[in-house]
Amino acid sequence: NLLSNDTIVAVSTAYGAGAISIVRLSGNDAINIVNKSFKGDDLSKANSHTIHYGHIMDGETLIDEVLVSVFKAPKTYTKEDVVEINCHGGILVTNKVLELMVENGARMAEAGEFTKRAFLNGRIDLTKAEAVMDIINSQTERSLKCATIALRGDVFELISDFRKKLLDCILKIEVNIDYPEYDEEVIITNDYLKPVLNGLKKELEGILNHVKNTTIINEGVNTAIIGSPNVGKSTLLNALLKEEKAIVTDIAGTTRDIVEGKVNLGGIVLNLIDTAGIRETEDIVERIGVEKTKEALSKAELVILVLDNNKELNETDKELIELTNNRNRIIVINKIDLESKLHLDIDAVKVSLLNKEDISKIEEAIIKMYNIADINAIDASYISNVRQVNKIKLALNSINDALKGIENEFPVDLINVDITNAWNDLGEIIGENNPEEMINELFKNFCLGK
Repeated sequence: NLLSNDTIVAVSTAYGAGAISIVRLSGNDAINIVNKSFKGDDLSKANSHTIHYGHIMDGETLIDEVLVSVFKAPKTYTKEDVVEINCHGGILVTNKVLELMVENGARMAEAGEFTKRAFLNGRIDLTKAEAVMDIINSQTERSLKCATIALRGDVFELISDFRKKLLDCILKIEVNIDYPEYDEEVIITNDYLKPVLNGLKKELEGILNHVKNTTIINEGVNTAIIGSPNVGKSTLLNALLKEEKAIVTDIAGTTRDIVEGKVNLGGIVLNLIDTAGIRETEDIVERIGVEKTKEALSKAELVILVLDNNKELNETDKELIELTNNRNRIIVINKIDLESKLHLDIDAVKVSLLNKEDISKIEEAIIKMYNIADINAIDASYISNVRQVNKIKLALNSINDALKGIENEFPVDLINVDITNAWNDLGEIIGENNPEEMINELFKNFCLGK
């Protein structure tokens, strides 16, 4: 049984020292369990959505001064009784309060179990549940906008509308099968099913066309900074991150390993990788760094190739230009404050990385390359959740199969199989007919206490 009847408990705030920690309980016995250790108002007599001052006691020992919030079913996050103990944010005191609740009869919650109960109790659908974690993990305003759109129910309404149109097709077919004299089969397929299915096909294809953008919005772009030794890769990394994360010297080969960081440029997160300069070397440690560079390059979605304006192209430079020819690439020519010895007939951003103002030229080139939709243009069709996208692809395949069946004049009951498959695939997005194993696996990715 997916939904257990026991009462769960977890720390719902970030683990560590802080001003306040929240220990949250949910279940039929939540109020009674807290009441056993609470010195203050009798929580069993408390009204819903009230806060009570008092102390958490371990027998006669005072543990902490607290505020306890009581929320009674069904108007709670999980649709069960929920109690939140607001204690001081020390690690020791928080753990002590948590241990007491377990001793009093609560069970430690699994990852995401509060949100899982909200779904299983019918308070939210799966798209809203997944939006909860998307909000927590948001790194930019655009990713937050996508998540809040799903949380308020827009994605659920969009998918439900698709399913209603498919269900109307299914019912129309079933009426024809039961009462063949009611409508001719050819009229149903050509005059009714075909335009509906073509319309749905276009809308689902539109969602899939947004997937690349929404993936970038949510996950960022894996970006490798590459080039010969001592061209300024680490200086560029530090300038973008605005911190001294990589060691910068004038000694070739200083960066012997991979240095990583994240930066938000105009709503695009770059997952930056600064790598050891690619060159033949006898130094074992540096050679390992070179191999890691090549591995990082294979995984990069954007390559920033840095060249030295003060040097002629060497064999390594030529190799890197050739290696990245068919990649999303920005070429940066550094050290333009020095004499120019570099001759290159490829578009490039020319900078002196010692000049902070020149960094904006690189930022502008990156933003231009990834022309992500304006935040005001983002709507429910911007779906990036991998599970949801895969189900949309399956539904689209079934709709295409149904349209092929219509073109080939298949019997209407065979066409109905494909339409029903599409209806079921879209249903799994919002939590209809989802197997127990899938539900459990999905909520494992949530954080504890949520």
